[in-house]
Parts: sequence; C-alpha cells; structure tokens
Amino acid sequence: MKKEILINTVGNEIRIAITEEGRLAELFVETPEKERMVGDIYFGKVAKVMPGIQAAFVDIGLPQDAFLHFSDVSDVQDEYNAMLDDDDEDDEEGDEESDAPRQPKPKQERKPREERRKQVNLQKGQEIIVQVTKEPVGKKGVRVTSQVSLPGRFLVLLPFDGKVGISKKISSFKERRRLRRLVRSILPQGFGVIVRTNAENQDEKLFLNDLESLLASWRDIEKSAKEEQPPALIYKDMATTSSVIRDLFSDQVERVVTDDKRLFKEIKGYVKVFSPEMADRVEYYGKREPIFDSFGIEKEIQTLLVRKVWLKHGGYIIVEQTEAMVVIDVNSGRYAASKEQEENSLRTNLEAAREICRQIRLRDLGGIIVIDFIDMLDDRNKKKVYDEVKKEFKRDRSKHTILPLTDFCLMQITRQRQRQSIIHSFTEPCPVCGGTGTIQSKTTILSHIERWLRRYRAEGNELRIHLRVHPGMAEYITIGFFSRLWQLRINSMKWVTIEADKSLPIDEFRFVSVKQDKDITSEFLN
Repeated sequence: MKKEILINTVGNEIRIAITEEGRLAELFVETPEKERMVGDIYFGKVAKVMPGIQAAFVDIGLPQDAFLHFSDVSDVQDEYNAMLDDDDEDDEEGDEESDAPRQPKPKQERKPREERRKQVNLQKGQEIIVQVTKEPVGKKGVRVTSQVSLPGRFLVLLPFDGKVGISKKISSFKERRRLRRLVRSILPQGFGVIVRTNAENQDEKLFLNDLESLLASWRDIEKSAKEEQPPALIYKDMATTSSVIRDLFSDQVERVVTDDKRLFKEIKGYVKVFSPEMADRVEYYGKREPIFDSFGIEKEIQTLLVRKVWLKHGGYIIVEQTEAMVVIDVNSGRYAASKEQEENSLRTNLEAAREICRQIRLRDLGGIIVIDFIDMLDDRNKKKVYDEVKKEFKRDRSKHTILPLTDFCLMQITRQRQRQSIIHSFTEPCPVCGGTGTIQSKTTILSHIERWLRRYRAEGNELRIHLRVHPGMAEYITIGFFSRLWQLRINSMKWVTIEADKSLPIDEFRFVSVKQDKDITSEFLN
C-alpha cells in the first residue's frame, strides 16, 4: 500500500496528513492552544483514594485532578517512591519473555469479582510519578498511569518493569529471537523494553543510540523528581510532528513531504541519526501552490466538518457525535441498482462500511460507536458487512473491539480514545446553542418571561421593571400595533420597558429593578 506523510505549516498551526493510496487516512493538527499531552510525565500527589470505583485522583497541577485506575498502578511504584525519599503508551504490544512459542495456560477457576479487584497501597498525600495516557475529553480530566514508558524510534523503555517484549507485528521467529538476545545484551539491570516494529532487521548500533537516548531522558526525569515539589511536569513528550515521524515513518511510507524549511531540516537530521537509509525519502515542497491543494488533501478535510458524507453510488452516512458515544446512520439515498431490496441494502452497507471505517480513523472517533446499517434479513449478508468492517479496521492502530450485527442491524464498536476527536481542532462550541445545535423557540422564551412576571406580580412590589433581551427577541416582542409587550404589561399589571442587548444569548433574558437599579432575575426563577 502506498503511504505518504504530508506536513503543512501556516503560522502557528501544523497539519500532518497521512495518505493511503492517495486518499487521506489520518490527520493530526498541532496548535499552541491544543498541545499534545499524551506521554507527558508528572510528579504528582494523591488527592483522593476511592476504593469503591477502584481509582484514585492525582493532583498534577492541572485544573482537574488526573484519574488513576488501580489497574494502571505499577507494582513497584511504592518501592521506587521509597528510593526517592531515601535519596533526598506504548502503542504496540509485546509478548512474554520466553523465546519459545506461547503454551496455553491451564484453565483456572474464575474468582469472584470482589476478589479479582487489584489491591493497591495508595494513601492521600502520597507522592507518585504518573504519565498521561488519555487527554481530557469534555468535563473529564486526563487519565494517567504509574506504569511509565518512554518510546523511542526502535525501543520503548520500561523503567518500572524488567520484561523484554517484542512487537507482535514482527512475525519471524528467527528475527524475534535475534532482537531479544540483542536487547538483553545491552539492557541495564532493572530496566525492561518493548522492541517496536521499526526495529525489524535493524543494526545493533541503532539500538544502542536509541537506548542511550532513552536512558539519558530517564536520568533527567529521576533528577527532576528528586528536585521538584509536586505537582510538577518533569518530562514533556515530543510534539505531534516529531512523534508522528518517530512512530509512523516506517518502510511502508514512501516519502515525507513538508513545506517548512526548518521542519524539513529537523526531520532530515533525526532520520539520518536513527534511520539513515530512509533520509532520501524526506522532501521539501517549495512550490507556490499550497501543499494540501497540490495533493488534493484540502477538499477531503472539508468532509470532517459535515454531518452528512455522501457515498459514491448515491447513499450517504450521518455522523452524530455526543459526549457519551458516536452514532452513525446509513441511508440508501438515491442508490437503487437492483430491484431486490436485500441486494440494494447489502451493496449500500458494504460501501458504507468502508467509508465509515475511514471516517472513524480520519476524525479520530473513540469510545462507544454505534452504527445503524440498513436492515437486512439474511444472516449471511450481515456477516459479510461484519467481515468488511473487520477487514478495514486492520489498518487502524488504535485498540478496538467490533461486535457482530444485531437483529436490528446495529453494530457496536469500542475504540481506544487518547484525545478529543479531530473536529475539536477546527471548531469551538457555538456561543448561542452551547454545541447542542438547537435553541429554544421565541415562543418558549416568551412563555418563560410570562411565568417570571407572574411570580414577580405575586411577590414583588414595584410597578416599573426593565427587561433586557437579545435584539432578535426584542423585535419579536415589540412588533405590531398591539404587540406582545403590551400583552405582558396588561397580564402582569406592571409597566415593562424593553432593551435590546447584543451581549445576551437569544434564549436568555434579564429583569432589572428600576427602583433599585439591580438585576433581580434569579430571585423569581423556578
């Protein structure tokens, strides 16, 4: 598969596009306001321990305390903290330490849920080193782990774990054994590593360079932990651009093209050190036409900002994203290639399945995803759609789980979420509707005003009162000879005056006491 990495820089914004066969597959956006946090390491302090939810909250200096689940607590963290006192993500999985193929473990009796809960020794006020694994989403703070890891080009250093793991994507048993023996020969005692996919068939010198760089970073982290007072940031992971080159620039990528000279020199220098044979694949784009226009990326980015995405043969999908989950609806639209409804449904669903998988990666949708496919009666057709989704998801680097279609042709997917979806990099919540997409009607708002006046008439003793509303609402209330304003005056037996205030949202109103010259709206609300 032909893959390319294209990098566009405009002002303080950097956009990184990954294409597959010429089509946009993934997009990363880096701005000063939305810095990457995943991989950052903090020296924090436990603020609260909650055994009921098997978690603790850690103060790391952010507005919201970080969430630390007991399953993410390292077994050797307490020993390391004691050592500090006395001295006063990885994205790829590894296998077990043995060189021999895995043997099935004997089946053990399943313990009750209460007994299976992990017991940890965390106390309020305890100092702890944690690493961010998931950026804040909505009102939720960051998620952290005390199982710290430092990713490099070929290795992931595990300071708190002595195991040696090999990426599952390296399939050759001979190469796995070579890599394991090589790593063990250079690895200091007490440290563990996971060998990444990029390490396949690489020379020992490159491993040494990578390991020395990671160990130096860890020594700096240890030094900061001993000198700093919690909460403190003690390690900042690479920026988005550097991490993409480190993690994704592999043999499968034909070239990396950037329109920024400074970035071109940085990437070229990095690749010459860690993968010199790939340095020629880094190119500088110096044409007048914008790089994303030249490669046809700009038009594809626009599809990220719309709910409706059209399919090639007339069908379309609707993507609705909420804080709790993502719902995707499949519609046949104008597609009717056959008179057979079941056949039409299958063809539309298969086409939609491919586009949905692409949109999920492109928009970086995570959490719970529910897809409402067009109804099909034949179970064999449902399996074809399920198999198509599984095939397309093999390209996805995020961990995911896909369930077969239900009787109602609903598919449930869970996908690892490390950050907010890409749409948050291009948009902000609407100041009027707050991101819901709807606002109260003028009739509903007028009803709220009338109810407020009824309560005020029963309890208030002033005859004159001033009403401030949005200009659109002010026009609605005052239009006509016998306006709604006169109806308010007559019904409430109060002399209501009105003022148009552009600073107010259209669905809000404020009542001001003329006599006291103060806002009294809250005194007579529900």
